Amino acid sequence: MKLSVKNIVLMLSLCFILSAPAFAIEEITENSEATLQDCIDFALSHSHYIKIYKERIELAKDNVGLAKSSYFPTVAASGGYDYDHRTGRDLNTSSNVYSAGVGLRQLIYSFGKVLSSVKMQKLNLIAAQYDYDDMVISTVNNVKKNFYAVIAAEANLDVQVSNVQINERQYARTKAFFDEGLVSRIDVVNQEVYLSDAKIQLLNAEKTYKLAFVALNEAMCFEDAPNYTLKSPENFKDTRAYINKILSKIGTNTTAPDGTERVPDNVLSTQVEKVDMLKGFEFKPFDKTLEECLEIAFKQRPDYLAVKAMQDYAEEYIKYTKRSYLPNLTGSATYNLINSQHYNTHSFGVGIDLSTSNLNFMEINLKIKQAESELEIAKQTTHEAAEDVHFSVEESYIALIEQEKKIPLLQEKVFQTLENYELADARYDVGLGNFIELQDAKVNYNNAQQAYIQAVHNYNEALVSLQSAMGER
Repeated sequence: MKLSVKNIVLMLSLCFILSAPAFAIEEITENSEATLQDCIDFALSHSHYIKIYKERIELAKDNVGLAKSSYFPTVAASGGYDYDHRTGRDLNTSSNVYSAGVGLRQLIYSFGKVLSSVKMQKLNLIAAQYDYDDMVISTVNNVKKNFYAVIAAEANLDVQVSNVQINERQYARTKAFFDEGLVSRIDVVNQEVYLSDAKIQLLNAEKTYKLAFVALNEAMCFEDAPNYTLKSPENFKDTRAYINKILSKIGTNTTAPDGTERVPDNVLSTQVEKVDMLKGFEFKPFDKTLEECLEIAFKQRPDYLAVKAMQDYAEEYIKYTKRSYLPNLTGSATYNLINSQHYNTHSFGVGIDLSTSNLNFMEINLKIKQAESELEIAKQTTHEAAEDVHFSVEESYIALIEQEKKIPLLQEKVFQTLENYELADARYDVGLGNFIELQDAKVNYNNAQQAYIQAVHNYNEALVSLQSAMGER
């Protein structure tokens, strides 16, 4: 890749973007609700890594300026004063001599050495800008993954809260059946064990939720973060919903074998309104093919483009090293003034010279060989980076499609296990089903909810990974 007009325009465009105001951010305050974009903006504004990469761009800009400085003239100035006093038998004299001089030296032609130096530093600048873009993408996608992890942990926490309440209600009902002589003591003890397990699962869910929030704050560089909540994005919707509409049927009244009407198992329906697993969730399959994803990745993935820029740098460095043999054409102009009590002189001179300095042919030859080796390394690094782009996109794409296929299956499984739970609950309530059948149905239903939450989270995580592999954010 040559330093074409296209690349220069790209470089100037990136400079314009970087000179724009800092990322806008809404403050995340105590008890506020933060969106995904709020978290991303906060991270981009507070990331120490992004600030470091910004400074590296400024350094690269300065190096471009330093390389260009060879086109500008150099100025030299001097001034002096001499006092001379002589005494002898017939001599007693003194003199004061003032002198001043100024010189100007201008490089006329370097046979391409300065041009190569400027091109190399411009390529360094382009690489630094791509590195900055890559850090921004990495930061954004890290925030996304941790944001979705919190949402999934929160949804799972709600499921576990619901599970504890359902087990508490189930324990009360089993205890009542035992008091009436309808079930044995072992059913009560078993239900106590299930309730204890549900409480342990709730504690684990609470820990997972808190740790997920810590990881999100770390990704955002948010120290001493206040208590705040997250607003579910459109492509996740908290995974909390269709239990709302399908579990409402469970809260119907049932009749005991003795003809009395039992209190409905209302906790199943009312708690589901809180869990709200799938409300508003609209699953949209990914709309790009693998070939399209790869094409996008090779065009815009910053880390790959940065490696290509460094290969171009290595190519230009060979040219620069080979030109070390060539001389410099330089022009000069000088003016000198000497003023004393005996005489005054003025002199002005111009000149042009073609010269080399301190040529060591062995050293230059070895530097050329080193540059050629560095170019070969750069080419292999570019090839390796291209393979990394290809395989990371391919792996992320396969993972995304796999999760995409799982979601409707697990969604249907939630319905199926819920229906089975409804039937087992109704059978147990009228004395036709046994305790083990009921508990198996409840555990299967609870596991199906958790599996669905995890699948939606995995889908979003796979989508973020694919976007990262494509160089998107």
